[in-house]
Amino acid sequence: MRLLEEKILKEGKILSGDVLKVDCFLNHQMDVAFLNRLGKEIYEHFKSADINKILTVEASGIGLACLTAQFFDCKVLVGKKHKSLNVSPDVYSAKVYSYTHKTENTIIVSKEYLGKDDKVLIVDDFLANGNACLGLIDIVKQAGGEVKGISCAVEKTYQGGYQKLVNLGIDVYSLARIKKMENGQIEFME
Repeated sequence: MRLLEEKILKEGKILSGDVLKVDCFLNHQMDVAFLNRLGKEIYEHFKSADINKILTVEASGIGLACLTAQFFDCKVLVGKKHKSLNVSPDVYSAKVYSYTHKTENTIIVSKEYLGKDDKVLIVDDFLANGNACLGLIDIVKQAGGEVKGISCAVEKTYQGGYQKLVNLGIDVYSLARIKKMENGQIEFME
């Protein structure tokens, strides 16, 4: 999506450690009108996939997931990184290593919100090595549901996550695909 690429070039910053900072519009401060356009684009790609639930992981994917869900007229389920008193003790879980935070989290989803009748679209802000998506796929499988696709705003293609997911036979749709980031420059895939 050329619109997202242009916004990344205009407002994004490359930080050390191969980190792309786009939190000024994507996940810390959210440009809701812009995210709405991204959500519509995701819907257009998956509208015939019979989606009845969107799954994301807290916290950075929530905004995009919610604005995408409105087009599918479905609920958003958020995988939690920390168990709290208001989460049922009966959960599905998967261990996920966070590239950005350099930590391993156990993602949990309450069994009361995910089941065998769910046709799930996984939505997240970034796709790098694919660990978060693989963990969410595992959770959907534990529930007996079906992953109908995965969509993310920004994909770092060179980190291999896309290929891992495609090799599983999943439709992966990224709105901006980065081929490489070097010397403060971003090169997008054609």
